[in-house]
Amino acid sequence: MSDTLVVDMQEFCQVVDLPAAFVIEIVEHGILEPQGQRPDDWVFDTYSLSVAKRAVKLHNDLKMEWDGVALALNLLDQLEQVRAENRMLKQRLGRFLEG
Repeated sequence: MSDTLVVDMQEFCQVVDLPAAFVIEIVEHGILEPQGQRPDDWVFDTYSLSVAKRAVKLHNDLKMEWDGVALALNLLDQLEQVRAENRMLKQRLGRFLEG
């Protein structure tokens, strides 16, 4: 886990306003990757809270099934990576052209 804040399953459900059954379903679809073997042992970091909130928003606002949410989040992450790489390449090109 990359972030220091860690919450257990009960706290996580309260923060993201989801029943445990939905959180388990989200984990089963690979959207979240908690630490721990069983739902009673799971702990989540700050990043997981952010991902869960995005997932719930897609699920509710766009009426997407969890499989679709997982795909959409993956594509959004890939898009952000491409944009970051594009920014870096533009900076390198700019330095090359200035020199």
